[in-house]
Amino acid sequence: MSIFKAYDIRGLFPQELNEELAYWIGRAFVDFLGCRSVVVGRDMRGSSSPLFASLAQGIIEQGADVIDIGLCSTPMAYYANGKLGTDAGIMITASHNPGEYNGFKLCRKGAVPISGATGIKEIEQLVNKRQLQSASTPGRVIAKPEIGDEYVRFIKSFIEQPTSYKLVFDCANAVGVYEMRVFDGAATVVPLYAELDGTFPNHEANPLKTETLAALKEKVVAEKADLGIAFDGDADRAGFVDETGQVIPMDLITALIAKDVLTKGPQTILYDLRSSRIVRETILAGGGRAVECRVGHAFIKQMMRDHDAFFAGELSGHYYFKDNYTTESSALAVVYLLNLMQKTGRKISELVKPLQKYYQSGEINSPVENMKKVLETLAARYSSGEVSDLDGLKISFPDWWFNVRGSNTEPLLRLNLEANSKDLMLAKRDELLQIIRGEIAA
Repeated sequence: MSIFKAYDIRGLFPQELNEELAYWIGRAFVDFLGCRSVVVGRDMRGSSSPLFASLAQGIIEQGADVIDIGLCSTPMAYYANGKLGTDAGIMITASHNPGEYNGFKLCRKGAVPISGATGIKEIEQLVNKRQLQSASTPGRVIAKPEIGDEYVRFIKSFIEQPTSYKLVFDCANAVGVYEMRVFDGAATVVPLYAELDGTFPNHEANPLKTETLAALKEKVVAEKADLGIAFDGDADRAGFVDETGQVIPMDLITALIAKDVLTKGPQTILYDLRSSRIVRETILAGGGRAVECRVGHAFIKQMMRDHDAFFAGELSGHYYFKDNYTTESSALAVVYLLNLMQKTGRKISELVKPLQKYYQSGEINSPVENMKKVLETLAARYSSGEVSDLDGLKISFPDWWFNVRGSNTEPLLRLNLEANSKDLMLAKRDELLQIIRGEIAA
């Protein structure tokens, strides 16, 4: 399978992605964009430094300067790309993948993402041909490590007042340690797995998986902390645990951030179409404009620009802010939650409770051979509902809704469903799964 994916370049090091490939990717990237300056940041994986050296060599041989910002989180790299006004940016990371993987997240000027549909495929073709002319004047490598401190100060400026809150941060031995620095002096910080280690010795850096949050839940309760935060491998996603050790659903975090954003005036806020109805209701109740969007960071960032949105939240734990160049900032998501807790004087669990009025199935995957036929069957069977084809098929009724989407990478259909009662949710879930899995005819 190609390392050139829908959203990034990613593969096993060195079997699939090695230094020679990194060199050619650097050259192809500069040739494709015609850029003169590229911000490059990297995570703490053992392969990130050698990949950086080769990538940087390719970039400078093709005539562009490398702005080396060193070890950082992905939100920091996006900030650097936007703030420094460079023509492009690359973050060396494989996000939540195990330590033996690595990859590149690519951006244009202004931290606009480059996806499979907007450049990765063309870069792959240039890499495969390897027929590029070196520039007559090579670029230079310019070290700019201080941009990380600027990011920390910038995000810190959104904290409305210092708090007495105690926060536990599970950094998963990854670059979330840099996002955590925002809260030094603004709250009591309890670090967990904050030693950088690219082998992820304690647990997978993926807060979407509840089992990875076990140590955080325990620590929050033991420390009598007010909030627990878990970062993924490059800290562009975050999961949250309340003061009782309960995991807070990620769409409800979107609703809470929206609530605080809207205390300052009306804004357009995006939410991914798998989110609970309570998210839309919360945005509208706060005087905001609610826009449903499809899944995937490249699509969401483009929709944010199209709608001039202030904030967007995705069910996977990505939280996007116009203030960070329309990209993720996990630390800024935490700031908005703290500001809301401070303003209302309520615990995070008390803020979440009124939002838990609907019943969700969670995402259920089913192997499907003929996806088109299944989608047509579902569309015909439930045609009396409100139908949307924004991302897969979503059909809404007054007391329940469902969405089915195909996986980008395997023959799987993903079902998400929500209803006003648990009984209705379970009944509709079973009914839909029987159709999806071909157990009953339409």
